Amino acid sequence: MAVSGTNSSTGTSTTNNTNVSGGTTGIANNFDQFLTLLTTQLKNQSPLDPLDTNQFTAQLVQFAGVEQQLKTNETLSSLLSLNAAGTATSAVGFIGAKITADGATTRLIDGKAEWKVNMPSAGTATVTIKDSKGNVVQTATKTLVAGDQTYSWDGTTSIGSKAPDGEYTITIDAKNVAGESITAKTQISGIVDGVDFTSSIPMLKIGSISVPIDKVKSVVRSE
Repeated sequence: MAVSGTNSSTGTSTTNNTNVSGGTTGIANNFDQFLTLLTTQLKNQSPLDPLDTNQFTAQLVQFAGVEQQLKTNETLSSLLSLNAAGTATSAVGFIGAKITADGATTRLIDGKAEWKVNMPSAGTATVTIKDSKGNVVQTATKTLVAGDQTYSWDGTTSIGSKAPDGEYTITIDAKNVAGESITAKTQISGIVDGVDFTSSIPMLKIGSISVPIDKVKSVVRSE
């Protein structure tokens, strides 16, 4: 935005440029600078060559637009703060409830771990289970039906030993009856015992497992 005027004492023309940034601070700074330039221009215009009315009106419209943008940004900031507070309150409400969510990592507790698996069609699958360090503890080939089902693991490793309780991740490499690769979706479930607000999306905690709140598919709260 350029604001120009003729200085009556020197007879020379001065031109000042300001850029309106996207942030509230940048807009506020340009708003103040625009007001200063406009006031200075009115003070120093030549009585014999006053500022053109159309040009002055256009500058006032720009002035009003910047002011409106400031108010809009303030309103949006307030709405975002209220939304964040509402999301935080909602997330805390999950504590103590059993949730089902998209994911592949679940807990082995007392020799039992379960994943919900959805197959687009029946077929065979190579199921790989890894511990929290990424080490493969079991690999098995299973026949899976089409649709939703539960895959259970009793903690037995490929060498016949018992894996300790902890977090384990499942990977399913599935093929349909024609031998074509298909994608099996997995879900986990567990009791929420905490909430982490350090990221932009609240993370529900099931032990050390973090579940984004937007990945939750169902919630069950026992009496």
